[in-house]
Amino acid sequence: MSGGAVAVTGLGLVTAAGIGVQDSWKGVCGGRSTAARTPVLEGMPVDIACSVPAYDPNDLLGRRSTMKYDRFVQFALIAAIEAVADSGLDPRAWDGARVGVVLGCGMGGLRSYDEQHRRMRESGPEGVSPLLIPLMIPNMASGHLGMWFGARGPNFVTATACASGATALGSALDLLRRDVCDVVIAGGTEAGILPLVATGFARMGALSTRRLDDPERASRPFDTDRDGFVMGEGAGILVLERAEHARARGARVRAGLAGYGASADAHHATAPDPEGRGVALAVTAALADAGVAPDEVDHVNAHGTSTPLNDAAEAASIRRLLGDAPVVTSAKGVVGHTLGAAGAIEAALTVLAIEERTVPPTANLTAPDPAIEIDIVRDQPRTHHSRVAVSNSFGFGGQNAVLVFTEGA
Repeated sequence: MSGGAVAVTGLGLVTAAGIGVQDSWKGVCGGRSTAARTPVLEGMPVDIACSVPAYDPNDLLGRRSTMKYDRFVQFALIAAIEAVADSGLDPRAWDGARVGVVLGCGMGGLRSYDEQHRRMRESGPEGVSPLLIPLMIPNMASGHLGMWFGARGPNFVTATACASGATALGSALDLLRRDVCDVVIAGGTEAGILPLVATGFARMGALSTRRLDDPERASRPFDTDRDGFVMGEGAGILVLERAEHARARGARVRAGLAGYGASADAHHATAPDPEGRGVALAVTAALADAGVAPDEVDHVNAHGTSTPLNDAAEAASIRRLLGDAPVVTSAKGVVGHTLGAAGAIEAALTVLAIEERTVPPTANLTAPDPAIEIDIVRDQPRTHHSRVAVSNSFGFGGQNAVLVFTEGA
């Protein structure tokens, strides 16, 4: 039985394609990878990544922001400020007790941890910032958003690896349906482009290594020549409201979040179940929650990591569960794999695809894998009316989170 859709009334994005929804959407629709050699990774086995363009946090978030906020919190705040403004809500006027914050984050403030560990090695304990713990712990992303906007409702962070952002949105959906909140600021954030993290992914064989001399061609979801993902960073924030609340204030509804399903593969720490049994459970649950049939799905924003196993297993699941009718895309060819933020960034892109009636292309898909029998957009954006869209997110540990968006709420 469907619990009813909630309204998406605001979007905010920080990605390697740009800071803000407009620049990020333009970049993703342009279909050109943002991957490049990254100075912070110099000398590492893999030294390419999709990094957020340079910005001044003190200008965007106020004086001494670099001291108060780790990079992952900065991303969340910048995206949330845009999303709340886009929603038309005024935090000075809302009932903060009815406003929640739920964010996904897989790693937390690793940049601060890395910097403070270096200081301790060089200068001893006295060199470590007294702000280390609040800079580092993952829940500070949601905590700082609550402080910034005066949101005093439920406030927490979900950690389901690369499904974290989607899990956060599913949790927010539940809070709104249960009438715990009128508004939830929800999404995901991650800033993990660091030598140790990149080396860890490289050592396990997850990163693309075939084109280190040609970074733009490295991330190639669903392509025959794919060999791993490219690390990314950023944040995606959606303002979600009870549909009645949005209608009462005359809000513009960008789309509806109608369903959520979650499951575990219970198969392997890092590899997907090749039979896709966990994915099937999550997709089936999300569709049932939304009250829609598989043949009603027009569009799938795929997890599409550019890894050999994930892309094959996901494509087979899409084909088996939804047929060959949905138009499929993956944004990771452009913005890289943003880890805990991916599910939220891709959810925002799914909303834009519905609203703009446009599905962005999958970057670097020059030789589609012949074993993959789904309709993947390539080369240029495709005009497409998506009434029902699915956004897939999967993570290490066998975590699966699937969201269903609809035209209107």
